[in-house]
Parts: sequence; structure tokens; C-alpha cells
Amino acid sequence: MAAPGVAVATVPARATSPTSPLLIAEAPPALDRGSGMRPQRGGPVAASPSVSVVFPGAVSRESCCRFACELLKHVLYQRHQLPLPYEQLAYFCRRAAQGGDVIKKPPSMDLASKKCQQVLMELEGVLQHLEIMFSLTLVPRVLILLGGNVMSPKELYELNLEGICEGSAEKSLKTASCVRKLFHSLFIADVFSELKALPVMGTVVMLQGHRDCGVDWFWPKLNYKVPTRGRKLTVNLSCDGDINISASPPQHITSTWEDYVWFQAPVTLKGFHE
Repeated sequence: MAAPGVAVATVPARATSPTSPLLIAEAPPALDRGSGMRPQRGGPVAASPSVSVVFPGAVSRESCCRFACELLKHVLYQRHQLPLPYEQLAYFCRRAAQGGDVIKKPPSMDLASKKCQQVLMELEGVLQHLEIMFSLTLVPRVLILLGGNVMSPKELYELNLEGICEGSAEKSLKTASCVRKLFHSLFIADVFSELKALPVMGTVVMLQGHRDCGVDWFWPKLNYKVPTRGRKLTVNLSCDGDINISASPPQHITSTWEDYVWFQAPVTLKGFHE
């Protein structure tokens, strides 16, 4: 969720322009964690679209959480699971709930308003628990799974944070500028333009964390493997440039990945149309 006093990058309108050649880029090779978290390469695999963003310095843990939260909200809007960007939808729904509209609304609009408030309440709950999870453990990867089920979703969006150099809040890049850079890269890559509109469907969030992080809201999925079917987009984040000496090295260097497992949010986010 957006931190108080921090500007949120303007979310572009749903993409309609032609596909960018940047989508042809292949995701970087997966690290061997010895726990079956990546699909085995048994033969030639079609390259999935990817977008890579390199930040010119260390990034704080709070910024990593913002990347995950903002990407989730953005995907839900761009893939037609929310009728408006999250911030706009939250504003209108709260205004309606507080009696801001004095004109009596028909029953169908009242029902839509209640549905909207339910969707927002569930989404805000997931965002809050993401913040808690990031405060408890390093989170190297986040998955946003649309439609189908967690083993075979229709679409899969992966946020890869393995290349992030984590620093303290005081010695890291500003969160707002990093969020702007992330969304600028997504806009330039034009990753949603060629996709057909989706019907209302469920969205599940999964993420990796240390098996002993102490989280009690997310469900541990010890044997989970990232699906190989369905459309997949990977967003790879990393750091370069002026890294402060006190910043931690990239996550894939500092961590023993065998101790990291997948966790699943116990809530399926239901899409909502106007």
C-alpha cells in the first residue's frame, strides 16, 4: 500500500498500442536452489516475455514491498479485474459509502457498490499482509496468478527480486523514484497491449520467504513448483551503480535458498466489473 506522504507513480491507461520488441527478451537463467522451485529444463522451452529494471543504487526492504503491492494493483487493473485503477476505485467507493452522493441510487448500483467495497476490503487485506511478510523475511520472488488454479493459472506474473541489493532506508534510493522507474519500464515494454480482455476471475498471490519467518497468515506450500503452462511475464529487478558499502549484496548471493519456501495468500481476490 502507498506509504503516507509518498507520491505514487501515475498508472497509465490500459494498453492498446502494438507490442514492443522488448517483449521478445528471454528471462535470465534460473538459479538452482536444489528444492525444485523452478521447472526442470527437460527440453527446449519457449522464451517467456520479461522486463528488466536496474536501479542505480541500493533499495530498501520497504521499497521491495511497494514494488510487489503496486504491481499487484496494476495487473488487476490492466487485466480487467478492476474497472478503475486501485486508488481511483478506493476513492469512489469510500465516497459512496460515506454518503457523498445525495441522489438515490437504484438497487443495482447499491449492489455494485457493496461488491466493490468487498473487493477492496479483500485486496487491502492482502496488501497489509504483504507488508507484514516483507518485514519478517527477505522475499526473493512474488507470483500473481490469474484464473485457473495455483498449479495451472491462465496468466502468471512473476516479480523477481533476487538481484536486489538491500540497504537501510536512509542509504537507499527513494521509493517513489524507484516505483516511477518500474512503471516507466513496463510502459515502454508495452506488456499488456496485445492481450485480450479477461472475464472476471480469481487472483492468487504467492511469494517466497524463509521457512522459519514466523508468518501465520500465509499458507506454506513446501512442494510448490512454478507452473510452466499459461501466459507468463517476468519482471526482473536488480541494483547497480553506486551501492553503499553497508548495503547487503544481491539476495541470491547472501541467502541459502534451501531454507526458502513458497507461501500462498489464503484469500482469492475476485475480479469486479462495473
